[in-house]
Amino acid sequence: MTATLIDGKAIAARMRDDTKAEAGRLTALGWAPRLVSISVGDVAAAELYVRNQQKSAEANGVAFEARNYPDSISLEQLQGVLAGLNADPRVNGIIIQRPLPAHIPVKALQKAVHPMKDVEGMHPSSIGNIVYNDLTLGPCTAVAAVEILKTLPLTMEGLDVCVIGHSEIVGKPIAFLMMGLGATVTVCHHMTRQVAVHSRAADAVFVAVGKPGLVRGEMLKPGAALIDIGINRVVDPDGNAKTVGDADFASCKDVAGWITPVPGGVGPVTVAILMKNAVLATRLQMEHYRTAFAAAV
Repeated sequence: MTATLIDGKAIAARMRDDTKAEAGRLTALGWAPRLVSISVGDVAAAELYVRNQQKSAEANGVAFEARNYPDSISLEQLQGVLAGLNADPRVNGIIIQRPLPAHIPVKALQKAVHPMKDVEGMHPSSIGNIVYNDLTLGPCTAVAAVEILKTLPLTMEGLDVCVIGHSEIVGKPIAFLMMGLGATVTVCHHMTRQVAVHSRAADAVFVAVGKPGLVRGEMLKPGAALIDIGINRVVDPDGNAKTVGDADFASCKDVAGWITPVPGGVGPVTVAILMKNAVLATRLQMEHYRTAFAAAV
């Protein structure tokens, strides 16, 4: 058996058509979607993400502004910046770029972003809403991974799912999202004694740990779907750097029924979800302002 490659770029392209159309509709109504990116310090990795996000935003009809602050800025100053953006009706979404300097805790900034402008889905209220199966502005990577699985010819109700990794922004949200779809979910983590026992029993496996080669072919049920969310930079024996996921692709592709490549799998869909969230946030804010400031009849 050779797994079918899941084309994340194609899925993202289909989503982009709908997002761009909605962005155009909102722009015609005077609510042009606009994102503001916040980065701190001179971080090359963040600059790459910012460039990619700006390119994607432009392709989706979303205005994009990148703001970079010196690493000497304090947490209180940044919280003041975010308060200003929260109050500005011309700003519809805020992205906090990582990494941040050690004196700036990312969770403090995520909490400072207004939930209605939390296009990354990282605010505690956005994460918590998933428990109630409310995906208004869900965490982008988790939502993207589940959306990819939904494109496959699998019945979600009763599906046996194994989630490897229990982070607050990926693993745990995926588990709740899949339960909301009617799946039976097992979550494995660093204290799980025999991960392979659980993964071999699953019809679909999500892995998001940050450890290259963690999932091998013998850990999968033949024909299972493997959604690899890991992004790792490794150096091959010839000294060439490359990006790989958390799965050993060579062995897994011979067992799985479907598999996401890295890169080109979950990544493009994650960015597509970010842009979809930006447009949705704009519409929600438009409706909020219309209701809050409607003239009394």
